[in-house]
Amino acid sequence: MTGWLIFAVLAWIAGMAINMALARRPDGRWAGVLAPVVFGITLIAVWEGIVHGFGINQVLLPAPSAIAARFVTSTGILWVDFVQTVLKGALTGYIIGCGAAFLTALAIDRFPFLQRGLLPVGNFVAALPVIGMAPILVMWFGFDWQSKAAVVVVMVFFPVLVNTVQGLQDTDAMQRDLMRTYAA
Repeated sequence: MTGWLIFAVLAWIAGMAINMALARRPDGRWAGVLAPVVFGITLIAVWEGIVHGFGINQVLLPAPSAIAARFVTSTGILWVDFVQTVLKGALTGYIIGCGAAFLTALAIDRFPFLQRGLLPVGNFVAALPVIGMAPILVMWFGFDWQSKAAVVVVMVFFPVLVNTVQGLQDTDAMQRDLMRTYAA
């Protein structure tokens, strides 16, 4: 146990010495990249030493080596979770939300009555906390990826809508004529 604590202290001293040496270098390009890497490696080494040195229960604070081993043995389930959460839920919701908001903003820019009708509703929904809307969306869409995508759509739609409408309204006649000239 004492050996692990000594390892943690030595790792901390070595990491600090390396980062101090990097900070003294006149060429700061490599220091800007290496300093965070050295700090991260030092933090992981100290964490490993403290967990083993003090005999901390793995349930309370697992060692980085145990986390890495578990990560390697669980790549199959992690990939399935990644596809479910990021690709299906977040990315799909982001694409749908941004696309729908952009198309709605174009319609609002063309028809002023939509601006008077939709933007107040959009501002109201954008002001609602996500933690209040998420349970409703889960009840509507279920526990699968569709509910996660719906939450992302709601989160993305209104900021994109408001900013796109603002951007479209801030153009003057000269800029619009230039875009028509370019056939854009």
